[in-house]
Amino acid sequence: MNKTPFLLLLAFAFTACQDHNTPNPNIVRLTATLNSAQEVPTNSSTATGAFTGFLNKTTRVLTYVVTYTGLTPTGGHLHKGAPGVNGPVDIHFPSLMSPINGTATLTQSKADSMIAGLYYANLHTAARPGGEIRGDIKVAP
Repeated sequence: MNKTPFLLLLAFAFTACQDHNTPNPNIVRLTATLNSAQEVPTNSSTATGAFTGFLNKTTRVLTYVVTYTGLTPTGGHLHKGAPGVNGPVDIHFPSLMSPINGTATLTQSKADSMIAGLYYANLHTAARPGGEIRGDIKVAP
């Protein structure tokens, strides 16, 4: 009796039943909490927001969602800059309505910088054109 088909079926069943919560080592989950305390300089805004992203280290495709409350943004971007340091705009948000859904393909250097914590999400308003709320992007635990 040839056991090969049975073993192939068993291998397929085992693979198909693997835990889907097992992290993919090629995908990095990124998060940030946006608030006025992270702005440089800080301000008194009570607005808040959140950034959640996934960066595929192989394709360097970043997909993200930004949500916010308490403000009407006139601009929104991902900036390259370390925590506590203002940096240049690098990726413009495709819209300003919460939730903001975006995708960008990064260079290897930008992907490495994002994983290293050298990017932040920033929402700007008419009252605070330099930025009302900011969130320093970090790799999620």
